[in-house]
Amino acid sequence: MSRIESDARSLLLDRREALRRSHDPSGGAGAYAAIDVIPDALLADKVAQELAEVDAALGRIAEGRYGTCSACGGPLGLQRLRAIPEARFCLGCSGHRPGDD
Repeated sequence: MSRIESDARSLLLDRREALRRSHDPSGGAGAYAAIDVIPDALLADKVAQELAEVDAALGRIAEGRYGTCSACGGPLGLQRLRAIPEARFCLGCSGHRPGDD
């Protein structure tokens, strides 16, 4: 595993844990607890979507496909991976897929 994959894996695992804690139905306070203008159902959907993106990125790391654009197969770029570890598309392809990044 490369250094970027190792760093991304660590960040993604931390983010997954934070997302799980943030919307803990047992009443745990988290990052989203202070957001009272978003309905719970919408919030749950957003958290579920983010968890799915994080899990998919962890899967790509495990499969050795991390850092490769899902659309064109080209590299995502180191800066993009550092900024958005769960990114699936390179900058060129992400512009053609609104909301898929």
